[in-house]
Amino acid sequence: MSDNVNPQQDGNATSGKAGTLLAEGKTKEFLTIEIQGQMFGIPILQVQDVLGELKVTRIPLAPPQVSGSLNLRGRIVTAIDVRKCLGLPPLEEAEAATRMSVVVNYDDELYSLIIDCVGDVLTLHNKDFEANPATLDLIWKSVSLGVYRLDGRILVVLDVPKLLSSLQHPN
Repeated sequence: MSDNVNPQQDGNATSGKAGTLLAEGKTKEFLTIEIQGQMFGIPILQVQDVLGELKVTRIPLAPPQVSGSLNLRGRIVTAIDVRKCLGLPPLEEAEAATRMSVVVNYDDELYSLIIDCVGDVLTLHNKDFEANPATLDLIWKSVSLGVYRLDGRILVVLDVPKLLSSLQHPN
């Protein structure tokens, strides 16, 4: 698949990964998640499972973003704290007990993205997709494909492969 998109084909002047994400149709579906009150979207085709809080086993000497590992139906899954990836403070202990996980597949491995809560699945039009705003935090920009403006809120579309590859190959 090419990373270049012809804007006349889909009505967007996007390019690169964001263009590839949106080039395949007129709408896309996203699983919405929330982290510290901010709404994010994960392309639904990247989502394998949604889990409630599970027991995470710490991994010695792992990067701070790696919370540990968990057992998902006999498979070992690496648990990633998305709050830490985004430079956000940890939740209070009482709130942390209600956190959820979204399981994604990257590079033939399963990863559990630990987030605050899961929302709905939204179908959004490609024509409403926008590039990252100039005011978006630099860390967030590095793992975002772009945004949608929804009823006074911004949905930041997470670039899951980039988020996870940054853990494997830190700058």
